[in-house]
Amino acid sequence: MRATELRDLLVEAAQASGDIARKHFGAAPDTWHKDDNAGPVTEADLEIDRMLHGELLATHPDFGWLSEETEDDPKRLHKEHVFIVDPIDGTRAFIAGEKHFSHSLAVAKDGEVIAGAVYLPMMDLMFAASTDTPATLNGAPIGVTERTDFSHSTVLAAKPNMKPENWRGDVPPVRRTFRPSLAYRLCLVAQGRYDAMLTLRDCWEWDIAAGDLISRRAGGRVTDRLDIDLRFNNPFPKTKGCLAAGPTFHRKLMSELAATE
Repeated sequence: MRATELRDLLVEAAQASGDIARKHFGAAPDTWHKDDNAGPVTEADLEIDRMLHGELLATHPDFGWLSEETEDDPKRLHKEHVFIVDPIDGTRAFIAGEKHFSHSLAVAKDGEVIAGAVYLPMMDLMFAASTDTPATLNGAPIGVTERTDFSHSTVLAAKPNMKPENWRGDVPPVRRTFRPSLAYRLCLVAQGRYDAMLTLRDCWEWDIAAGDLISRRAGGRVTDRLDIDLRFNNPFPKTKGCLAAGPTFHRKLMSELAATE
């Protein structure tokens, strides 16, 4: 199956995820807290995960599976293709009745994402891309900004990322904004609404896989905090942070970041 067809499959699955999320949104869904302080999960997360697992693997039973809400199966490491899914990215926002949560669905081939969809059902925003097609929002092409310096720049980042110890010199004079969904932050950069997104904390692959491709196909550069291109379907599925921006602004931010491991 071509990457474009996989993208279309993910878009359809993301729309179905939105149908489930809207049913539970604002209806006080049952909620639990995961072990090891890993955050909350709701009955909506689990219902979406079951639906996606059944529907997507029914179409491609030879693919591996990696999801925040499914117990990890190391068999995925031996698969050429793997679905990488976050049923609800921004579960805390979902529980609080905030609309900035998303469904993040991707397919990686040999470590590189080749198709992705990120859907915000409460705003009906569908971001999608494949290695065969440009990044789109509701079917229309999108692109990153051409920002080259910090003047009037906007960066999506949590407050701790802007602490002085994270930077070589002064903290860059950017206008900082935040959204709870990492996938959505990557898509906002792809859309050109913000110049960059930055998180220095390690990232779960399911939070950023789809957004990685969407940002890159929108003309952006996406790396970890060490300026290394992201690879997916790792044995321990985390990356060393994430930085996305137009190529020139990405270099500018990376040059100002303090050395880290």
